[in-house]
Amino acid sequence: MVIAAANVRPDFSQFGPIGLVVIQSTSLCNLDCSYCYLPDRQKKRVFDLDLIPLLVERILESPYAGPEFSLVWHAGEPLTLPTSWYDKATTLINQSLERLGAQDLDIDQHVQTNATLINDDWCDCFRRNRIVVGISVDGPEDIHDAHRRFRNGRGSHALAMRGIEALQRNRVPFHCISVITADAMEQPERMYRFFRDHGINDVGFNVEEKEGINTSSSMAGSNMEAKYKDFLRTFWRLSEQDGYPVVLREFEQVISLIQDDQRMTQNELNRPFSILSVDAQGDFSTFDPELLSVASDRYGTFNLGNLKTHSLEESTRTDSFQRLLQDMTQGVETCQKGCEHFGLCGGGNGSNKFWEHGTLASSETNACRFGTKIPVEVLLERFEEGPPLEVNRTTIAPLSS
Repeated sequence: MVIAAANVRPDFSQFGPIGLVVIQSTSLCNLDCSYCYLPDRQKKRVFDLDLIPLLVERILESPYAGPEFSLVWHAGEPLTLPTSWYDKATTLINQSLERLGAQDLDIDQHVQTNATLINDDWCDCFRRNRIVVGISVDGPEDIHDAHRRFRNGRGSHALAMRGIEALQRNRVPFHCISVITADAMEQPERMYRFFRDHGINDVGFNVEEKEGINTSSSMAGSNMEAKYKDFLRTFWRLSEQDGYPVVLREFEQVISLIQDDQRMTQNELNRPFSILSVDAQGDFSTFDPELLSVASDRYGTFNLGNLKTHSLEESTRTDSFQRLLQDMTQGVETCQKGCEHFGLCGGGNGSNKFWEHGTLASSETNACRFGTKIPVEVLLERFEEGPPLEVNRTTIAPLSS
């Protein structure tokens, strides 16, 4: 890695604070989902827990440390490691904070899992380590199993539902991410009722994207955008009729900004060192976690260094970081000048810009149309129609609660 000229001093006031640390506890995944962006997910690289003290030190010594952050175990299937691994990780985190005199630093642990391995032992692990659980399930069995399969071709829905039942039986709260593909577009009622009937009331939709090794998407094209708009309209109507038992992340975020009369000027995915991502080998990056360990002709690697050899501050004085920052800034400025939805988005996600346009110095993507523009249009249409049904007249404002 080439260090830039010594007189290059980044404006740290425009960086951080670190609010999210994403760690690849293992690269291995027990599934082989058709839309996954990760390469080599059949290989078991494991994050060396002896790096935990160094990771905590790198964060605290940097100019980007804040009073709190979330640590997410992600990018692979974290539960392919034993529960004892996370017990040790929690112990090392707490010991590191104590050694560095930072016991008051608030660190929340999270895990994102496909739920197929969750049982009572894992629920006990989540509770004793205070790990917030995010699960991934794509809806009814046929829709889910069309894409979320084991390597032998067997669907994963039955095991995922068994894991969800274990969480509910043990009263472990969780939220859900659901990847939306063309299979779901014709069946919004079935999708809604699946979440409602299984008691899954905190849901985020990730529309299938061209990303990483997934070079095509069933959601591409203007006809799919129109279908997704109809899908969200129906989902909203059904949820409204039931008194909002299923809260969609896409609606909640926009409504929160509108209610608080706030607008975004940037987001954590394009602000340097709001997010720190670390792979199983200790290499780290910032911006969008999905750029971690990605290599390209234009940028080389998006990794900025390794915890063993670079401090976070040193990594910002490299030529590679300066180029990333320059292009990311140009892309955000282009969004701000040309998009009426900028205040509700903050300039988009770098990974989507890179995968769709080949550069961070770009603006509109399919991902921002599906993730921001279409949900906003659906919300505004609904607001223009007036109050909700009489039975729910008082409930539309507190939707984000």
